[in-house]
Amino acid sequence: MGCSGCSTGRGCSTASPGLPGGCKNNGSCGVGGCNKLNVFDWLANMELPSGQPPFDIVEVRFKNSRKDFFKNTTGFPLNVGDVVAVEAMSGHDIGVVSIAGELVRLQMQKKSVKTDSPEIKKVYRKAKPLDIDKWKEAQGLEQPTMYRARTFAVKLKLEMKISDVEYQGDRSKAIFYYTADDRVDFRELIKVLGQEFKVRIEMKQIGSRQEAGRLGAIGSCGRELCCATWLTDFRSVSTSAARYQQLSLNPLKLAGQCGKLKCCLNYELDSYLDALKDFPEVANVKLETEKGRAFHQKTDIFRRTMFFSYTSEPDNFIALSVERVKEVMALNAQGEKPADLTIKVATPKTIERKLDYENVVGQDSVTRFDKSRKKKNNKNKKRKPNQPNKSNANDGNVSVQNATSAPKPNQGAQQKPKNNNNRPRPNNNRPRPNNPNNQNNKPQGEAK
Repeated sequence: MGCSGCSTGRGCSTASPGLPGGCKNNGSCGVGGCNKLNVFDWLANMELPSGQPPFDIVEVRFKNSRKDFFKNTTGFPLNVGDVVAVEAMSGHDIGVVSIAGELVRLQMQKKSVKTDSPEIKKVYRKAKPLDIDKWKEAQGLEQPTMYRARTFAVKLKLEMKISDVEYQGDRSKAIFYYTADDRVDFRELIKVLGQEFKVRIEMKQIGSRQEAGRLGAIGSCGRELCCATWLTDFRSVSTSAARYQQLSLNPLKLAGQCGKLKCCLNYELDSYLDALKDFPEVANVKLETEKGRAFHQKTDIFRRTMFFSYTSEPDNFIALSVERVKEVMALNAQGEKPADLTIKVATPKTIERKLDYENVVGQDSVTRFDKSRKKKNNKNKKRKPNQPNKSNANDGNVSVQNATSAPKPNQGAQQKPKNNNNRPRPNNNRPRPNNPNNQNNKPQGEAK
């Protein structure tokens, strides 16, 4: 467990006297340590109406799950976490205040305890340092006393297991908690324990669940046991809770660390019972059709689907809705048989809606203006069929040649280069070739 206060149920040992071990908000803090008996006082910061006296009864917690109500006759203000000396059957006991104020009145109404009941004992005073030292000394004797008592029980051949010991605050009484499957005659054990420890002995039998809550362990879920952390009331758990939830009746999986059925089987039982109200009782009923007789295989409760199989095809499961099963049962009650179970759609088909991931937030494409600009350029530059590409000139200048019509015979394929001042001029004595662009030098209709 987390600390010594968890196993003893007396609060975190690191808490300062008179204050909770959490944020030290004088009792209104909900994290006053790792003790499961702590209660969050949601009425602590609310002021009482003028003239109304504070409630004079407080709730005091002791070791394990023992709690009781005590009347504050001294008139001193008591806060959550105060160590007090209270009245006991013999002598006095030391406990810690768990609830104070108006919340105690609500707790008493919940547990059907009257405020004027004579069974409510008194709070003597706040514990003195001498009382606290004696109380701490008694706590230190609990563990060796338990081991010593187990030795005596084994010598007397008693079929019992002593799981815990609790000393009273004044060390005048000791409570021995034990578990046993059958009735045990422990009269001889009480005599031996009384002579050994010189205190009054009280034997109290507890169940396996309470024992697991006192010892603590890790459950199959990987977390601490519910009974050791927050669960204080233990309700009966039956195998019908597992049947309603369609769990496998495997005792190794359904049993907890205590050997009993897990308490968590009751957590979701109400939801399953509410969902099963509309389902027909067809566990032993068979549906008659023209194709054959069908029997029930399994049920999907939260999808409201029941699976049936024909006796001729037991491996072929047919999914039917609850309404369809009721309809077939009504027809069978009238002496009619449907042609097939799957005439009507058992489960409605879900239409998959494709999400437009390109326009998730309702915006257009970022390149929408580029697309419109390209369209305009394409409209201005429409080409006719069989139009050749652009050609480059020898000097690097691009010239576009119109290819819509055949080239004229008097035009050549080579253009006259431009004059360059840095380029040496040709010799004038050299005969100059005819200019192909000059139409006067060549006859019409000839291409050179």
